Amino acid sequence: MSSSPLPALPSDALARIDALLAPGRRVLLGLAGAPGSGKSTLAEALCAHYGPRAQGLPMDGFHLAQAELQRLGRAARKGAPDTFDAQGYVALLARVRAQGPLDGPVYAPAFRREIEEPVAGAIPIHAQAQLIVTEGNYLLFDTEGWAGVRPLLDACWYVAGDEDLRRARLVARHRQFGRSAEAAEAWVAGTDEPNAVRIAATRERADHVFCWSG
Repeated sequence: MSSSPLPALPSDALARIDALLAPGRRVLLGLAGAPGSGKSTLAEALCAHYGPRAQGLPMDGFHLAQAELQRLGRAARKGAPDTFDAQGYVALLARVRAQGPLDGPVYAPAFRREIEEPVAGAIPIHAQAQLIVTEGNYLLFDTEGWAGVRPLLDACWYVAGDEDLRRARLVARHRQFGRSAEAAEAWVAGTDEPNAVRIAATRERADHVFCWSG
């Protein structure tokens, strides 16, 4: 949850969503992009704009637990595509897609940065929500178990912005949650940026590129 005022949303972006919502059925909108690109802020702004009609469903809840990452030897690459339960995420999106108007909530996990762990059952997705905004790095990937994501989305946007600002956000985020300045810079350079390069290669698969500096 952002502690800063949410940015204003451009009218053309809202018009795109309004067109998807017009038939009255449930819409799953994906927001893909590199770490620090502002996906979570955009998702929060969209949910605030549409009020109770919208709910957020972040991909980050499908991080593998730290103990499992250590067992697999992947803890030093946390955040890479193979450090998530991609198939679990796909299965949850399918449940949300199939959720009927009289069904009970579908529960999604959330990632808690203060403990660096996912927490199961933390986000109830209610049947009455028409717009589900799901955001994450790898929504446009077609490898490593992620290929099932895109067919479940009504639209998927690629979120882009100023690259220097994006990297500065990442360093600040890592420092906020306990890393030293040197360790934060090293993690961004060694883990986040290689992932960002791979994510940028999926940009052409998006339905729309949402560019901002916020």
